[in-house]
Amino acid sequence: MEIENTIASKSNAGSLLKEWRERRRMSQLHLALEAGISQRHLSFVESGRSNPSRDMVLLLSESLSVPLRQRNRILLAAGYAPGFSERDLNDPTLKPAMDAVQTVLDGHAPNPAIAIDRHWTMIAANGAIAPLLRGVTNVELLKPPVNVLRLSLHPEGLAPSIVNLVPWRAHVLESCASSSTRPPIRN
Repeated sequence: MEIENTIASKSNAGSLLKEWRERRRMSQLHLALEAGISQRHLSFVESGRSNPSRDMVLLLSESLSVPLRQRNRILLAAGYAPGFSERDLNDPTLKPAMDAVQTVLDGHAPNPAIAIDRHWTMIAANGAIAPLLRGVTNVELLKPPVNVLRLSLHPEGLAPSIVNLVPWRAHVLESCASSSTRPPIRN
C-alpha cells in the first residue's frame, strides 16, 4: 500500500508524526531531544491529548526529515493549510531541472541509466536502456507509466535476465519496506 494512502487514512497529526517517528526508528526521547521539546509534550501530541501548533508540526517534521509532500498532509491533518507547493514533473517551471536530469542520464552513455520518481515510475531514460528492454516478453510492462520495480521483478519482464534474482529481489523489497515511500505494485 502506498504511504500516501496510509497517511491519508490516519485521522490526526499526532498519529502521523508517530508513524514517521517509528519509520525513522526513533524513540520518543530521541525525537524530543532532537526537536528541543519535552518527551511528555511529544507523547501528548502523538496520543492526541495535545493539538500541535503549526510551528510544532513543522519542527517535528523537520526533525524527522519528513518529505515536504508528507509535511503538507500532516499539516492538513492538524487543521492547517499546506505549507509547501507541489508541482507535477511536467510543469513548465520544472523544465530546467528535467533537462538537467536528462543531461545526467545522457552523460552515462554508453551505460543504461534511468530516473524514477518516488513510486518507481520511470520518468526519463537514456538511449542505452533500449537493449536491456529487448528481453521483456510482456509488452504491457513497457506501456507508460512504466513501474521499474514491477518491470525488473516480473517473470515476463527483466527478472529472467537477472543472474542473482533471489537475493536481488529480497534486497529491493527489503529496501522498499524500510524506505519512507513504498512503491505501488500493480498486477
